[in-house]
Amino acid sequence: MTASSEQSQTEPLAITMDDIYAAAERIEGQAHRTPVHTSRDFNAAAGQDVWFKCESFQRGGAFKFRGAYNKIASLPAEQRARGVIAFSSGNHAQAVALCGRIFGVPAVICMPTDAPIVKVEATRGYGAEIVFYDRMTEDREALAQRLSTERGLTLVPPYNDPAIIAGQGTAALELLTDVPDLDVIAAPVGGGGLISGTSVAAHALRPGIAVVGVETEAGNHAYLAKLTGERVTIPPPDTIADGIRTAALGTLTWPIVHETVDEVVLVSEDEVREAMRFLALRLKLVVEPTGAVPAAAALSGKLRRYGPRAGVILSGGNVAPETLAAVLTGA
Repeated sequence: MTASSEQSQTEPLAITMDDIYAAAERIEGQAHRTPVHTSRDFNAAAGQDVWFKCESFQRGGAFKFRGAYNKIASLPAEQRARGVIAFSSGNHAQAVALCGRIFGVPAVICMPTDAPIVKVEATRGYGAEIVFYDRMTEDREALAQRLSTERGLTLVPPYNDPAIIAGQGTAALELLTDVPDLDVIAAPVGGGGLISGTSVAAHALRPGIAVVGVETEAGNHAYLAKLTGERVTIPPPDTIADGIRTAALGTLTWPIVHETVDEVVLVSEDEVREAMRFLALRLKLVVEPTGAVPAAAALSGKLRRYGPRAGVILSGGNVAPETLAAVLTGA
């Protein structure tokens, strides 16, 4: 584990609520306004009333479309036409590939060799070129930067970019418009784009609301960062939640998390599996492991102390068939 403090906490945060409102206007008519569900069975089990923002029904199957579209749509037309490049284990890859198809521009995606096949195939199906890298030995950002320079492509980061963060914040904007009187809102934490956008939106719309990030015990860099007050880097974590196998928060997302997120809580791998099973079998919602991470926090009672009304962002539904089968059967 390493800790660093690259950005002074006195500097302005990367985005404001105005940026989220602008993103909402930009993505309107392209991103789906995803449904919000609640369940008496889940509420009884959680000991709390919970509303789920179902980003599994978003284009590309995850919230990532929001930020990717906002970023690419905001580029000057001539720059956008040269093409875009991204690095991602799956959901951001699919989002950028889909946006490339929408705008009719080339999209190159750097994906780890161990990325779920279902996400690789979906990314390729949107027409993107895939460049594979070894997660354990290669620097994905350096690879993408090199290809960006060589080919004249614009890098679309997965989280460490103001337009990306603002786009992700539109999910919380929609949730709090539909259910305004929440006591707490929770989202998974990888690089921090979703939780950062969520926190900025939530505090602007409902002062006093608690914002909670959720990680697995193995992928606990944000938890450690909140504990130490410094941005922490961990080795690539081994967790079922492949969407948050991130080593650290971004240099732009860390200050937002540090200043505005109330707490980061941890859930076990078994708690994630149990939440996936509950959502699939009782609510009929197919959610990928990362999407189930904040639901696991609610189901295990980790959000209860913040009040009786919780919002949970189910970040995506792109689960590998073999993973879903194993979770549902307890294999």
